[in-house]
Amino acid sequence: MTVQPIPEGYPRVTPYLCVDGAAAGIDFYVSVLGAEERMRMPAPDGRIGHAELAIGNSVIMLADEFPDLGFRSPKTIGGTPVTLHVYVADVDAVFARALAQGAKELSAVKDEFYGDRTGQFEDPFGHRWNVASHVEDVPTEEMDERAKEAMESMNPGSNGA
Repeated sequence: MTVQPIPEGYPRVTPYLCVDGAAAGIDFYVSVLGAEERMRMPAPDGRIGHAELAIGNSVIMLADEFPDLGFRSPKTIGGTPVTLHVYVADVDAVFARALAQGAKELSAVKDEFYGDRTGQFEDPFGHRWNVASHVEDVPTEEMDERAKEAMESMNPGSNGA
C-alpha cells in the first residue's frame, strides 16, 4: 500500500492559525463563515492542541497559543501581515455577522472593479479576513480598462507618465 504525500481531503496549501482562545475562535468561524469542525484535539492542560475546520472545499488548522514552542497569536505579537481571503454566497450577511460578533471593520463592503463585492475585517483574535462574493464576470479588455482607472484614482496626481 502506497501512502499519498498529500492526504485525501486536504488542499495543497492549508493555513494554520494561532488563536488566543481557540475554542472561542472555532465558535466564531462556525457562526460567521459557516465553517464545519472536522476535528479537535485537546492538550492536557485544556487548551486546544490542534483543530481543523472546513470552509467549503478549504481546510483551516488552528490551535491555542503555545508561547514556549514559539506559537503566538497576532494579538500577542502585535498584528499580522497575513490576510485570509474567503469567497462566500452573501458577503453583506457574513460581514454583518462578523461585526455583530466582535470583529473590527477594516474596509467596508463595496463593489470592486474586478467583479467582486468585498470587505475586510479583523476578527476578535487578531486575524484579518477579506470576504467576498463574485457578482460580475468582467471581460478581459474591460478588466484592463477598469484596473487602469482604479490605479489612476488611487494616485490622482499621476498624469499617466
